[in-house]
Amino acid sequence: MAEITAALVKELRDKCGAGMMDCKKALTESGGGIEAAVDWLRTKGLAAASKKAGRVAAEGLVACALAAGRGVVVEVNSETDFVARNEDFQGFVAAVAETALGVDGDLERLAAAEFPGAGKPVAEKLADMIAVLGENMTLRRTRGLAVSDGVVACYVHAAVTPGLGRIGVLVALESTGDKEKLMALGKQLAMHVAATNPRSVAIDDLDAEVVQRERAVLTDQAKESGRPDDIIAKMVEGRLRKFYQEVVLAEQVFVVDGETKVAKLVEAAAEDVGAAVAIAGFVRFELGEGIERKEKDFAAEVAQQLGG
Repeated sequence: MAEITAALVKELRDKCGAGMMDCKKALTESGGGIEAAVDWLRTKGLAAASKKAGRVAAEGLVACALAAGRGVVVEVNSETDFVARNEDFQGFVAAVAETALGVDGDLERLAAAEFPGAGKPVAEKLADMIAVLGENMTLRRTRGLAVSDGVVACYVHAAVTPGLGRIGVLVALESTGDKEKLMALGKQLAMHVAATNPRSVAIDDLDAEVVQRERAVLTDQAKESGRPDDIIAKMVEGRLRKFYQEVVLAEQVFVVDGETKVAKLVEAAAEDVGAAVAIAGFVRFELGEGIERKEKDFAAEVAQQLGG
């Protein structure tokens, strides 16, 4: 019997998109023949993933998972929201999020990590889900936050089940204060971030190129007023402050009360939790953001689904 080499397994994986262990088993069962192995995988329904890989997957779910002082958020995409409502898919995404806690939000390590109870990597379990549910799916991204002393809180917006929804936010708070009260504050801030989508925690954290570009636009706008240069400079600085209030978390007005600046809210929280509080970071994932969606009519979509 032909030797089942790593190169042979890779060739079969590139050809049909099935998982590594499934490819190795197919080659073993077929005596090392590539075409026979492809037929074996097709018989088992394990080559289906390759047929769907070109389809746009912009639906799905965002999930959060927490542990002591740590949190992760992941996005797993599907083609339709029908799959997002499927209990098996929801269970898969929740398990992926829990697995992500062990790899510190590293996407490559997450794909290679063992899926709970499956005896195979997350990436191969995903291929199995594609074969079973009949849609293209992607493990798109993951991020993690951690604190040395404090909490990481999460909020999921438009949740279909606890921890799974369309927007997932993590907020990390550094503090030696009461952890339960910190968690309550963190969740409120996470809800705020879900609503306002800030770009950074503080002004100094903003990308310098973003600030420079905004300043250039505001300067050009101000020059159209025909005012003297010193007045233009003041106009630009005033408009920059307004820009910061829109995109910087600490400068934003807290959405819950509509009047308190977030920086002041966090400062005042120190008395309640018993120690100073600092926002160490945040992560916000919105389902499908940045994915270019192809337009197609409903009849074509149904026909595609029926055709597998």
